[in-house]
Amino acid sequence: MSVYINSTGHFLPGPAINNDEIETILGLVNGKKSRLKRKILQSNGIKTRHYAINQQQETQISNSEMAANAGKSCLGNSYISPNQVEMLSVATSQGDLVLPGFGSMIQAELDISSVELQTSHGICSSSMMALKAAYTNIKAQETKNALVIASELASRLFKHTRYEQVAGNEIDFNAEFLRWMLSDGAGALLLENQPRKTGKSLRIDWIKSFSHADVYPVCMSVGMPKDSDKSWQDFATYSEAEQAGALLLRQDVRLLENIVAVGVNGFLKLQQDKMFNVDEVDHVLCHFSSAYFKSKIVDMLSVAGVQIPEDKWYTNLYERGNTGCASIFIMLDEFLSSHSLTVGETLFCMVPESGRFNCAYMHLTVVE
Repeated sequence: MSVYINSTGHFLPGPAINNDEIETILGLVNGKKSRLKRKILQSNGIKTRHYAINQQQETQISNSEMAANAGKSCLGNSYISPNQVEMLSVATSQGDLVLPGFGSMIQAELDISSVELQTSHGICSSSMMALKAAYTNIKAQETKNALVIASELASRLFKHTRYEQVAGNEIDFNAEFLRWMLSDGAGALLLENQPRKTGKSLRIDWIKSFSHADVYPVCMSVGMPKDSDKSWQDFATYSEAEQAGALLLRQDVRLLENIVAVGVNGFLKLQQDKMFNVDEVDHVLCHFSSAYFKSKIVDMLSVAGVQIPEDKWYTNLYERGNTGCASIFIMLDEFLSSHSLTVGETLFCMVPESGRFNCAYMHLTVVE
């Protein structure tokens, strides 16, 4: 039983925001411009991104609404209607609510009845986990199709008022770093057990992931204060957790370099296991958070004797920003709309995640 990606879609909220406009949306912390912003933006290479909040830091569209819009876009490009969807598999880092699951909220937004539901919670690679769940469900002939959606609304975490609640107003680098890295958006894929009736489909040859949480400490998190492993739920009140900085999104930049080695090692393992032939890869879609890491990945592959010419690499990072788990789906949708593929071409997708170091991979083949 083969599984095919027969349709894709995405949704980006609001207009594109350039680097000079970021602080007009997210706000100035304590009325002061950031001293780190320019340095971080120069490193990540992002020029524009989208936010679901406005200049008053008011949410204009919820995470579940963005996800539903991406799902509608995907189904609009397909041959099935919403009431024919048999499985809904979704992913996000943080939904609009702590409970219930993100999938339930999206199902309600889409008004889909009696669907099998699955929610993957994590960071960047959670979309691939949601995709793998849908893929294996169809392979097992439990369902004939599945709508897979990944959506992120990070901007709500970056309001200046969030940072101003921390006791002493002391904002460390690890807490500010991601403020200039992440943005909002949603992407969706439709999986079916048969290729499209007309046009081309992407056959999913395999999806694999390797987690290294047993080896590395937490690198990216929400819920722990600086230099502590105390949970935000262990504070006497939520306000105390906020004052301790436990609700800020943090990135331990000292550990971040490990993501390159983790990603490349998994790539080499898959090649050694003969999961694919690197010389036969036509296109590489790699989710990376920064231009800095792309060059590191390319260099390390070259040192390992596995060279993939840079003209085979595709990214929309610089125009769309880093939309977390939604990035790879948005990227795939924009790649397909901007490239004319021929039958037999192959795509290698790679999604490294720095949460506690997980890396997911996927191999696709164009079929008719």
